[in-house]
Amino acid sequence: MRKLTDQELDEISQIAVEAAENFILSRVPKKEILDLQINVELTSQEGLDVDMYVDLDLDELSAADENEISQKAVDMALEKIDEYIDENISD
Repeated sequence: MRKLTDQELDEISQIAVEAAENFILSRVPKKEILDLQINVELTSQEGLDVDMYVDLDLDELSAADENEISQKAVDMALEKIDEYIDENISD
């Protein structure tokens, strides 16, 4: 894969954050979310390296599993990144 531009990296980061947020909001009511932080770090040297972390803090009365939802949100975001690259980035 070619080295990506800053604009492409920004767009991929935005896609990842939106995918994670959308996944979380599809699984947990917004009123149960006390805090949500999504960090995405991208580097493009020889391919694309993605370091992503989702920190989700839910109301103590929530039945949802914070860790499971956070991990699945990261997985969904990585899937969306792969789709974007397949459709928009050529070697």
